Amino acid sequence: MQARQKKKKKRQFRQLFARTLQHFAPKRSGSAPFTGKLESIAILAQEKLGDSVLLTPLIRNLRKAFPKLEIHIIAFSEASANFFRNDSDVTAVHQTKREPGRYKREVLKREFDVLFNTKDHPSTHFLLQSVLIKARHKVGHANEFHTGLFDQLITIEHNTHMALKNCAILPLLGVTVTEEECRPCLPPSLLPMEMQIFLRQIDTRRPTGINISAGEANRTWPETKWKKLVQSLPDTQFIVLSGPSELESKRNLERSCPNIIPSPATGNLYEASRIVETLELLVTPDTSLIHIASATATPVIGLYREAPQDITRFGPFRIPGELVISPTGEVAGISPDSVKKAVEKQLQRERPASWETSV
Repeated sequence: MQARQKKKKKRQFRQLFARTLQHFAPKRSGSAPFTGKLESIAILAQEKLGDSVLLTPLIRNLRKAFPKLEIHIIAFSEASANFFRNDSDVTAVHQTKREPGRYKREVLKREFDVLFNTKDHPSTHFLLQSVLIKARHKVGHANEFHTGLFDQLITIEHNTHMALKNCAILPLLGVTVTEEECRPCLPPSLLPMEMQIFLRQIDTRRPTGINISAGEANRTWPETKWKKLVQSLPDTQFIVLSGPSELESKRNLERSCPNIIPSPATGNLYEASRIVETLELLVTPDTSLIHIASATATPVIGLYREAPQDITRFGPFRIPGELVISPTGEVAGISPDSVKKAVEKQLQRERPASWETSV
């Protein structure tokens, strides 16, 4: 109850802040078409790593359509900033909360041709930067709290996948793309020698991957259930993927289950993606690795709590697989047996073009 009240107060504050900006900021029509040259764009990037992955198709398509375009990423978290610094298609990454003097010089004192706020709901920091950053043409998603703050508002169904919502600005700039061209993709990076050797060793083995990291308690599947799943499928080879905080659990599983292939710890999402692209199937909670699977066209079994918008807006994109939905509202409520059945089903059949959901 207390958590819900706190969340409600935050939402009310954001809405009040948006109303204040709408009252005092210079009015913009929301329906003015973009005209003139496009030489620079500032993109407000959402904070989480998964959000960063879902922004990559927009960056790829912008670079393809406008080879000389300056693409500036406005980052609101260290994780997002570090991700985009490895992307050669990005001209510059600017952090709003770090080195404010530099941010003022490099961002606030110049004018961009276009500014794009990628959030489709009112966000205090995103709306503040949308007002402070100077741009000839400002674009945002249609929302009552965005009215008057943008030159052009994108109207698109709320539950549309975020990969498509991010690319929805492209037609406004005269660029037409297909859904397939909105598939996420990761910028290449150097691989440690240990990872290069490991990838060569598993190149033809096609194991099944399990990602034991989730980031949030209500998305976490316990180590005991991962172990029970692996042990219930003794003829299937597995690889365990994890973040740094779950490395001990990864090693425990590798030691206790003979059908798990020990693997190097991954240092970043690109290293994880190189493993994922070798897999026959990936089993993962609702995390950024869902989007890595989408980027590598790897079939996936997603473990989800009962949150429809997490599935429709941030779920797997254009890949085959199956979703297992928790009956309790938390991923921990999913039984190993239900995941086992989903794994067996996916490994025994041809890869479908459509999605199925099981509870």
